[in-house]
Amino acid sequence: MRNLKTFCLAGAAGLALASAAAAQSGAAPNAVAPGAPGDLPTWSSAAKTGAGSSYEAYVDGQYRDGGPTGAVSRVWYSIADGVLTETMYGLIHEAQIKALRFALVTPEGVSLEGDDTTARTEYIDTDAEGRPLAPAYKVTTRDKSGRYEIVKRIYSDPDRNALVLRVEIKALSGEVTPYLLLEPHIANTGVDDSGQVTAEAFHAWEGDTHLVLKPSEAFAAASVGFVGASDGLTDLKDGKLDWSYASTGDTAGNTMMTGALPTLRMGQSLSRDFVIGFGDTAEAAQAAADGSFQTGLDAVLARFVGEGDHVGWRDYMASLTELPRIAQQATDGGKLAYASALMLKVQEDRTHAGALIASLSNPWGDTVDASKSSTGYKAVWPRDFYQVAMALAALGDKETPLAAFNYLPQVQVGANTPGNTGVGGWFLQKTHVDGELEWVAVQLDQTAMPIMLGYRLWKLGWLTDAEMAEHFRSMLKPAADFLVDGGKVGLLWNDAEIKPPFTQQERWEEQQGYSPSTTAAVVAGLTVAAEMARAAGDAADANRYQAAADDYAGKIEARMFTTNGDFDDGRYFIRITQNENPNDKAAIGAANGQIAPPEDRVVDGGFLELVRYGVRKADDPHIVATLPVYDDQGLEDLYRVRYDFGPEGDKTPGWRRYGVDGYGEDWQTGANYGVGGEMSPGQRGRVWPFFTGERGHYELARVSVNGAPSPADIDAIRQTYVRGMERFANDGLMLAEQVWDGVGDPTENDYALGQNTDSATPLAWTHAEYLKLLRSLADGKVWDRYDPVESRYAR
Repeated sequence: MRNLKTFCLAGAAGLALASAAAAQSGAAPNAVAPGAPGDLPTWSSAAKTGAGSSYEAYVDGQYRDGGPTGAVSRVWYSIADGVLTETMYGLIHEAQIKALRFALVTPEGVSLEGDDTTARTEYIDTDAEGRPLAPAYKVTTRDKSGRYEIVKRIYSDPDRNALVLRVEIKALSGEVTPYLLLEPHIANTGVDDSGQVTAEAFHAWEGDTHLVLKPSEAFAAASVGFVGASDGLTDLKDGKLDWSYASTGDTAGNTMMTGALPTLRMGQSLSRDFVIGFGDTAEAAQAAADGSFQTGLDAVLARFVGEGDHVGWRDYMASLTELPRIAQQATDGGKLAYASALMLKVQEDRTHAGALIASLSNPWGDTVDASKSSTGYKAVWPRDFYQVAMALAALGDKETPLAAFNYLPQVQVGANTPGNTGVGGWFLQKTHVDGELEWVAVQLDQTAMPIMLGYRLWKLGWLTDAEMAEHFRSMLKPAADFLVDGGKVGLLWNDAEIKPPFTQQERWEEQQGYSPSTTAAVVAGLTVAAEMARAAGDAADANRYQAAADDYAGKIEARMFTTNGDFDDGRYFIRITQNENPNDKAAIGAANGQIAPPEDRVVDGGFLELVRYGVRKADDPHIVATLPVYDDQGLEDLYRVRYDFGPEGDKTPGWRRYGVDGYGEDWQTGANYGVGGEMSPGQRGRVWPFFTGERGHYELARVSVNGAPSPADIDAIRQTYVRGMERFANDGLMLAEQVWDGVGDPTENDYALGQNTDSATPLAWTHAEYLKLLRSLADGKVWDRYDPVESRYAR
């Protein structure tokens, strides 16, 4: 056991150590850092190459201490640019750390990890085929000038609220002096943090949330300061740590903590371990860090992965009965399939069982204001939620989809929804995992998808008839009623009158009207609701739901298929129309700094959802007529949707959300999306990898029109669409929301063609779509297709 001296968080002993360090550096003893509150804080890059948490087993479908995995750890972490970035404790959106990285003083100046290094992310625990079995990472950063290399091993303690970093630093050429830089953002902001340091430990806090970092050996010197004014990185500009501030005193702000490590000469290396404990008191945070050291960090890792009798990630992966089978459809040996399974389970809250978030990231975070608490993508959208639950079911995970389904009432509008004065039954647009309201627009697909999920769980036999009937009466019937009747909503700003299938917002959350993708979900949701109503003894409602579905389905082409559009031969599905005439060239709304285009000049892939759910056949003439426009790479970049990547004869197809999409970086300046909350006309949404999976699903439906697909058909889809999605993954096997499409100058952000931008990574929806495509190919039929829908409409 390494030397673990007792750390007194606020007592004289701790300050004495700080005084000694201050005396050595020439700073005033026990000095309080000046310069509060420091620079305005931001978050970190969302281009994660790793994300993780411990595996925690349910106890009767909930997260409670005392189950097979013992105490529940509520810590999540992420990695970008080779450094530890947003780290959460408590609820999954409650970030406590912005970043932990190293600065190295060299004879040529200061080199900063992330900015001045290359990075490689690997998994520590893999099977014989190299497929990851746990989200524990080995991260290697190397100075671009070849002066040093840093290897970090990162994982959490499954029995405590603690994070482990085991670090080795090697001087490759010349002398280097490393400094650890910790940037707390306690309680999910970076403006109200307090801190104090000694050579033995760092302590940061805001209110009743605390963080304690403990090194395996004391720092040579330590200092805390306010970013941009008195922090260690600012101090190191002259190559020396001259300041040694022991605390932030009575003021709070945007802080950084710095710890000096011994100087290394060429060829020398240094190993240090660091544990960061979290708690609702300083003592609890310190106890968490101490407990990990006392257990032994090798033993912590063994428990994390599930070696021997310990229940951990290996056990969860082994429980996924369908994973080995569906991984055989991969073209990379199954590596991305296994990583995707991990990512879906990682991105679940560990207080509210089944609360599946969209992404453990904050898109374009390095320019996103961190002065106010926000969730970013660390929140529940029922649409993303459905995709993830269905993918987990495709893996053979029975428990998580059931927990997810049982969670859904928390995000359904009803009499108990705070502030609700309108109709209920619909599902909230976006919420915190504890159900706290965030966005409250009505998106009809997000109300249909919980019905679809419930039906699927029932047909899988995971919900009994009695359980289904109970859920139908309490949750699914109100949702189906809303999809038929609509009504006046009354929640926060939203007092709209909803008249389905006209949706207040479609799946891209920007436009109102009649949408092919929304209508596909609504028709499917009502059709399976009719099946459940009939089974539950409610024949009247069953007939009512089916009649509404028939009406909506029967008007799809009349409402959403133009016959005089500006593209190709003028006949194709449009993204959305705000009236029932798709031929009047009416403008749709402007969004994300872009123009308000005529409806017939905006095409998206939403029409393919009609095929996925069984509302239309794959060879329906309206579907087939739309494909050439959707795929037209001759359109000008503003309206073009498809972009292919790679050499001739081996292209990877990719698609943007729709033409005129402004949800992305500025193609003219390279600036991030919405910097400072301002939209710019140069903003451009890029290619989203999950559309490659959506197209793969369509192609499977197409080759299945006349019967079961042939092995050659399956292999062709694998080689184009499965392999295409695998090519979009980064070196940590993370799949992004968006990848760089080649339009504009990428040098501002150093983007590579077909690789993730600083949008949300890992995006759970993308990983889910990949896994569902593998399951669909393994089964020879589309996983998301609903038999009652297909048999009624896709004839």
